Amino acid sequence: MFFLTPILVAILCILVVWIFKNADRHMEKRGEPRAMAEARPWVDEDLKDSSDLHQAEEDADEWQESEESVEHIPFSHTYYPEKEMVKRSQEFYELLNKRRSVRFISNEQVPMEVIDNVIRTAGTAPSGAHTEPWTFVVVKDPDVKHKIRKIIEEEEEINYMKRMGHRWVTDLKKLRTNWIKEYLDTAPILVLIFKQVHGFAANGKKKVHYYNEISVSIACGILLAALQVNNGITMRRQIAGHRYLIQGPGRSGEACSKLSSQGCPGFCC
Repeated sequence: MFFLTPILVAILCILVVWIFKNADRHMEKRGEPRAMAEARPWVDEDLKDSSDLHQAEEDADEWQESEESVEHIPFSHTYYPEKEMVKRSQEFYELLNKRRSVRFISNEQVPMEVIDNVIRTAGTAPSGAHTEPWTFVVVKDPDVKHKIRKIIEEEEEINYMKRMGHRWVTDLKKLRTNWIKEYLDTAPILVLIFKQVHGFAANGKKKVHYYNEISVSIACGILLAALQVNNGITMRRQIAGHRYLIQGPGRSGEACSKLSSQGCPGFCC
């Protein structure tokens, strides 16, 4: 045993050196992609906002200079006394606290001027790099509304049967919901909200729309608040991915993100 000790020591030394060398190689291999990842802007993968960051970085130098020369508008703000702020905030809360997602909607018509104004209000939402990556499409034609209903119901049936899972479907039972969306035919107006994955600079190059999913979601929230202020009743549907809902020129880079049915409350049967 005494004669084997030097041999064992030598073997241990070789093993230690081999382990350290492998560790260094592993760190070098992992270091390259990590450095690349740190160089890219942060994007929450759960949001899947489809920002084409690689392409944006390549095109950035070509249009950034003209963007920086845009003239800024001076900002002015109205200040209210403390009591007035408390009063206004309480009234606003009480108004929005009455908002509900109503699944039974009447066919009573809504003035288009109201719809125009609430969409303009939604367009005041903040957005990544002030890109305003949204398009609002108002649908009144009965045939188009019915086609939209068919698309939604087909996808919703798949959601209930496969995508959502047993727990999610079970949690929805108390709300008595399913994939049948008859109110999409009944509502006098449907508003489709598209997120613009990218835009175009003056030179025709693609311009990235950062955090387009977050920006559009904020705009939808403001839209719902504006509708509540104007006595509107809404039922919002998530229909991300339905790029084929609206087809026509000028739709490049857009994906349908949300849909709201607008109308007045009906009777719950």
